Amino acid sequence: MNISATPRFATEPSPGDRVIILGVAESDAHVVANKLIEYELSLSGFSVINLGACTPVEEFVDAFQSHPYADAMVIGSLNGHAYEDLKSIRDAKKDLLISCPIIVGGNLGVTRDQAAKTKEELLSLGVDYVLDDAAALPLLLHQLPRRNTVVAPPE
Repeated sequence: MNISATPRFATEPSPGDRVIILGVAESDAHVVANKLIEYELSLSGFSVINLGACTPVEEFVDAFQSHPYADAMVIGSLNGHAYEDLKSIRDAKKDLLISCPIIVGGNLGVTRDQAAKTKEELLSLGVDYVLDDAAALPLLLHQLPRRNTVVAPPE
């Protein structure tokens, strides 16, 4: 059962907006951190496409295909199953279905050793950054190069 929200913007992005695709990994229904991160990113000047909780990789691919100018994709996981949920990210990146940086963060393991192992596994899938502190996210996103900006539709 997928309980993810319909992708949405607080406002539709404008040309020049920095766009972030945000969601929670497929087996994870923890939505409070997701909403707090959306709020923080919005305050930091980003337009956020929030896919919500329990988001399969295919929905992240669809969101990127609809918004290929997104500056980054941010995926949260608090239940310790990030690697299992995101295994198909490797193929999506290899096939260029997602070409923006992918950032994963949250609770990646019950123990420090398990979290470190999961971090290495995620990086081997093609995840670009793994964060253990959500407070570092806005700074990292501002340091990433801008991708193509939103093009206004012709009138």
